Amino acid sequence: MSEQPAAREADAARTGDALPPLDPPGGTRAVAVWAVGLSVYFVAVLFRTSLGVAGLDAVERFHVSASALSTFSMLQLLVYAAMQIPVGLLVDRFGTKKVLVAGCVLFTLGQLGFALAPSYGMALVSRALLGCGDALTFLSVLRLGARWFPARRGPLVGQLAGLIGQGGNVVSTLVLSRALTQFGWTASFVGSALCGVVVLVLTLLFLKDHPDGHDTPPAPHRGVAYVRRQITESWREPGTRLGMWTHFTTQFPGMVFLLLWGMPFLVEDQGMERAKAGSLLTVIVLAHMMIGVVYGQIIGRRHGARMPLALGTVGATAVVWAVLLAWPGRAPLAVFALLCLVLGACGPASMIGFDLSRPANPAERAGTASGITNIGGFTASMTTLLGIGVLLDATGDDYRVAFCVVFAVQLLGASQMVRLWRPTARRERERAVVPGRVAAVHKP
Repeated sequence: MSEQPAAREADAARTGDALPPLDPPGGTRAVAVWAVGLSVYFVAVLFRTSLGVAGLDAVERFHVSASALSTFSMLQLLVYAAMQIPVGLLVDRFGTKKVLVAGCVLFTLGQLGFALAPSYGMALVSRALLGCGDALTFLSVLRLGARWFPARRGPLVGQLAGLIGQGGNVVSTLVLSRALTQFGWTASFVGSALCGVVVLVLTLLFLKDHPDGHDTPPAPHRGVAYVRRQITESWREPGTRLGMWTHFTTQFPGMVFLLLWGMPFLVEDQGMERAKAGSLLTVIVLAHMMIGVVYGQIIGRRHGARMPLALGTVGATAVVWAVLLAWPGRAPLAVFALLCLVLGACGPASMIGFDLSRPANPAERAGTASGITNIGGFTASMTTLLGIGVLLDATGDDYRVAFCVVFAVQLLGASQMVRLWRPTARRERERAVVPGRVAAVHKP
């Protein structure tokens, strides 16, 4: 359901904003174009999570400690997080296609450099380059979905983007892990880098920023003052801050486990075979994909379910994690399976952050607000990765002590979510009184 023209014009005149475009129609063409953007995100996630199955190989190849190993992922996530607000501004200014092309080039060079790196230092540079390219993809895909599909489809489109991206995680878990065993480091990573070349060609040939008749003028570039105002006005919205803290609190447990520490914990601490450990990591990805569809459908019908779902996921993750760490000796497979299921819900829950920040901001600040939101989870992941690595070195590889970092980060984030929910809900109710841009986002 799109807004009535008279209501749109009245709201635009009242607020002084530019008139927002009517909802795009969606349809087969939208699915085809969006699929190209999703293929880029798929490969970005494949490259991002490739170290998760190669952590033990990286220790042997570069002769590094646990904290030095965590630096690979920490640096990658640091670059990713630092890029989010600039990426939001770039997407608002230049559109999706140009940003995605740049992302393809950077993360392909990063993956290729990681394959051929002769030293730890060169490998670090390659992971930083990969993180930079990866940072350009997700916000671009969200923007692409918003430009090609009606606003009422926003929650489902966002969850599907996360779901398809997790397919890259499946490939890294199942395919790359086996390739490393069979073909070795260099051949496996060079071969995977070819996927980046393929999606670059697809993007150049077939991707289009928006359907015909639904273009909007790019955000004007007015120097540092304009950039500062975009960031400041987005941050002032409680919905933007709540979105960031929701992303911060929900995403990191699953990412930390998949991105680096899951495989070493299962193999070294719990004595599992690598094949069985890889299968458990795959359970996380499959659970992410299934739960993402469910969360998207629920939120699309009932926006009031956003915070119960997010906080419920945080609580379930904390409880199961505590049970695992408190288990005497090696935990049974059923406990690990349950942990993987709740970690699989972390990704879909983190997408709720965008459903909180998006209605709080006008279209011209959408990219900036999404960038602020996306900083949250990657900052938490980076902090936790480093904390676990440092504690492992300090305690002689005691994973039970090191993984307690998770609870401290969750407590910080959950307290901020609870604090910001009431002012965010109040702002949403106030804005829904006027049939404007924000109200339209909520219409099922």
